[in-house]
Parts: sequence; structure tokens; C-alpha cells
Amino acid sequence: MTNDQVLVFSLCTFVFVFLIWGRWRYDLVAFIALLIALLTGVVPAEKAFSGFGHPATVIIALVLIVSRGLTNSGAIELVARYIVDASRKLATHISIMSGLAAGLSALMNNVAALALLMPVDMQAAKKAGRSPSLSLMPLSFASILGGMITLIGTPPNIVIAEYRGDALGESYRMFDFAPVGLACAIVGVAYVALIGWRLLPKERQSADAGKDLFDLEDYIAEVRVREGSPVIGKRVRELDGETAKVDVEITGLIRRGRRMPGRARIVEVQAGDILILEASPDSIEEALGALQLEYVGKGEGKLGSKDLVLQEVLVSESSRLAGRSAMSVRLLYRYRVSLIGVSRQGRRFRDKVRELKLAPGDVLLLLGSEDRLADVTRRLGLLPLVDRGHSVLQRDKVWFAVGIFAAAILAASFGLVYLPVALGCVVALYILLNIVPIRDVYTSVEWPVIVLLGSMIPIGGALESTGGTALIAGSIVDIAGGFSPIFVLTLLIIVTMTLSDVMNNTATAVIAAPIAVEIAARLGVNPDPFLMGVAVAASCAFLTPIGHKNNTLIMGPGGYRFGDYWRMGLPLEILIVVVSVPALVTFWPLH
Repeated sequence: MTNDQVLVFSLCTFVFVFLIWGRWRYDLVAFIALLIALLTGVVPAEKAFSGFGHPATVIIALVLIVSRGLTNSGAIELVARYIVDASRKLATHISIMSGLAAGLSALMNNVAALALLMPVDMQAAKKAGRSPSLSLMPLSFASILGGMITLIGTPPNIVIAEYRGDALGESYRMFDFAPVGLACAIVGVAYVALIGWRLLPKERQSADAGKDLFDLEDYIAEVRVREGSPVIGKRVRELDGETAKVDVEITGLIRRGRRMPGRARIVEVQAGDILILEASPDSIEEALGALQLEYVGKGEGKLGSKDLVLQEVLVSESSRLAGRSAMSVRLLYRYRVSLIGVSRQGRRFRDKVRELKLAPGDVLLLLGSEDRLADVTRRLGLLPLVDRGHSVLQRDKVWFAVGIFAAAILAASFGLVYLPVALGCVVALYILLNIVPIRDVYTSVEWPVIVLLGSMIPIGGALESTGGTALIAGSIVDIAGGFSPIFVLTLLIIVTMTLSDVMNNTATAVIAAPIAVEIAARLGVNPDPFLMGVAVAASCAFLTPIGHKNNTLIMGPGGYRFGDYWRMGLPLEILIVVVSVPALVTFWPLH
């Protein structure tokens, strides 16, 4: 190997290791790798930030804004209202919701599609008196499957299409992914609806639906002792009888900013102390009245006394709260919203809730006025876990939004307008019609993905220009020596799928695309089935909660554990390989 090849392989190893480790954010890892590549000369200075202006990066950003517009117009709400019925049998409900998720994901970003349907699904679960864990994982998997149908459904498809344009002179069009993607989606949705949910652990299937749906009995909340409270002067252990009546448990006490040792069982309660409770929202409310307590922030003039409501929200991977605490973002002082509790798959926290570093998938209990809660949810990138019936939707513009989007897709599909230009026109019209307010344009874009892609594209180019992809492709062909191209294609799909399960799927597509073309060149066959195989495999991350953002989003609300995913996901990945390989060589012949 040459020195440049050693450097670029070392950089790729650095990216793989740190993405799998997960301690650093993936966009930071990719950007550091780009800087190292520039400093070592592996990536020329003139190509330093070429990835940020790459069509794939621009398309992904525009698709996210368009998805916000379709949401704001009420188009998705309109569809869900007439399709979802909580009275249906579970298998029927999962079939309909999964089909809807797959269909929406084909036309908009699949993360946005899940974020829209997840509250609807959980409301249906609540009305039906069953655990949401039975339907949330099928919903997530179906949204991932649906994204494979079109160019704009998922970032790996966009990456693959634009790479083909760079390498072979012509990009894939909007529906070029449909034959293989649709076959995989139909079989996959049928599997998750009829079989997959039955493979979940028994404790998920038999969860007590009479309890709060998200393990909210394990919320850790902070409340202040008011003057005149009957608990003043009593030791914490002496309050066991009174707390049992309202179904709460005192797990700690904070005085003047310092937490008392252990569970503070022998500490005498004073006015102004903060009690740490473990309880459901309803139990917390009951305890406030019975024990004369108050929410932290309410008695300090920071929260108005009128129209205060509790709202449950989910921390998404791109949320500004991910990796930070409520105190560090000054949630109460800046937004006039108080963090009351946190739920993380039943885990009990020993730290102060407001100082707890929050993670994607955490369920938060917030207190504030409805307008404040709506504002903070939007600005911090949080996802409400209730039906969005209270959201201000512009239903009078729904047909404008749908019509503009449909016209742009048709124009791009027939080659009348370049896709990024068509999507750019949609965004401009959405802004002019106020379907997407100007303040929401930049908050709609998932900037960590943009930074990741903008950083990885030059590195992927360096891997190709230094001969690294040829070296990898040669090794794969040598390993599969004597076997048919179909076997090599299957091997490439399995390797790519495995990588996508443990690292970001966009980064996987960037690295695997040039390898696919090089393998096809060495075998003397059509590169299209190999590129399409990478697109399918990069999207199929079903074994872990970290392989795809949708899997991370459902982990908290569904009460899933890390090991739950492979139970439903492994048979699905095997099924995708079995279905996709024949479909690929049928619709994209090797010769």
C-alpha cells in the first residue's frame, strides 16, 4: 500500500471506530476526519468543502424542509384521521399503520414520517388498552422500508444516485429505486405486520396496558416544599405512609443546591427543600395537592400560574437537548418551561433531573403554558408524544402543499427540471405561501446529517483517488474467487448491511458506493445492481437501536431494550437479502 492509502484507510478506521463507539457525535467525528485529511494532504485544499455543495447534501436539506411543509399543511393528519381506527385487531392495525408509514416514507424523509405517525400510533394503543411496544417497532421498520422506494425517501438513495452521476455520467431518477425497493417494502411490511411483532419478548407483549404507556411510573421528578406544608419538620422516612397513599416514592432531597447523602431517609424536611419523587404524572399532581408541594420554578415567578399543562415529549437525535442538560440550555429561564421528569426505559437516576445529561430516546415531562410548550418543542427539536390535534395546522393550504410537491416530483421524474432545482422551487413556494414560516426553514434541516455528509464525501473521494476502493474491491473479488457475480453481490449486500447496523447509514453509503462500482468493473458486469444493492443494504439497519434514527426514536416510548431489535430485525434482514438479490438481477441485469 502507498502512504496515501495507509492514511486514508487509517482515517476510515478512525471514523468506523468512533461512530460505533458513539461517545462523540457522528458529525463531529466526520468533520475531524476531514480536517485530518486536509492537514495530511489526502484531500486537496480545493476540495476541502466540496461535499457541502454536493447535490446529495443539498437534496437532503431540501427534502427535510419539504417534509416540514407537508406536516404543517395538515396533509398527513388528514390521511391518518381517516385511516387509523383503534378498534381494529392488532394485526390489522399494524398492517394499516405499517403500510401508511411505508407509503409516506417513499414521498418524504422517513424520519419525519415516523415522527408524524408515532403519536397517532401511541394514541391508538392507549385507546385499545395495549402496550405501544407491540406496534412501534413494526412502524419504525416499515418507515425504513418505505424509504427505499424512491430517490428522496432516504439519504442513502440520494447518495447513491448522485455518486452514479459523478462516476457514470447519469444519476438515478426519482423512481429508478422503485422496482427493487417496492419488492423489499411489500415483503418486509407483510413480515412485520403478520409475524415480526410476535417475535418480541414476552414481557413486551404482555406489558400492563393499564399503566402509563411509557413506563412513566419511573419518572424522576423534582418538587419544592412550600411554606406551611404538612411534611415540614418530619423526617423523610416518616412520610412513607402519606406518599404511599398518593402512589409516589421519595428517592432523595436537595437543600440549597446540594443533594443529601443517599436517599436522605433521616433528614428532617424544611421549607424550600426540593424532594425527588418517583411517580407517574397523575401521582405527582395528587402529591402536590395532598402534601402542599409545588413544581420547581412555579413558585419563583418564572412560570405563570395560568393554563399550566404537562406535556410528554421525546428527545430526538438531532434535538438541541441531546447530550445536554435542561440547566445548560437554561430551559426554565430562557423558555419559561420546566423539566419535571425524565424516563429512560425505567432507569432510576441518582443525579438531579435538571442537571442530567439527556440522551436521544429519553421521554421528558415538561410543564408550561400550551404556547410555550409548542414553542420549545419546535425550537429544541423535540417530538410530542400525544396526538397533535392542538397544533396549529394550515388545513386551508393542504391542497396547495400537495399539488406543488406533486408537480415538482413529476417535473423531475420526466427530466424537465433538475431535482434539486425542483425541490428548491417547492421550498420557495412553501415559504411565500407561509406553509413553512421563514423561522422554521433552518430548524427543519437536520444539520448533523448535513455536516456528516459534507465531511464524508471528500473522504470517500480520497479513498477512490488513492486507489483504496480498488484495493478493497480486489480483496472482495479474491475472497469470492471462483464464485458467480451474484454471490459477490450477495456478499457486498451482507457486508454493507452489517456496517449500517452499527454506524450511520449515510456514511456507509458514501464509503460503499465506489467499492460497488470498482467490484463491478473487475467482474466486467453492469455496476447498477451493485450500486442498487448498496442502496438497499445501507438502508436496512434493523438489528440495533443505533443503526437508524427511527430505531432510536422508538426505544424510549416503546420501552425497548438493546437486545429486542435483533429478534424482529434479523429475520427481516435475511428476508431482504433473499428478496433483493433476485430482484436486483432481474430489474438491473448483470450483462
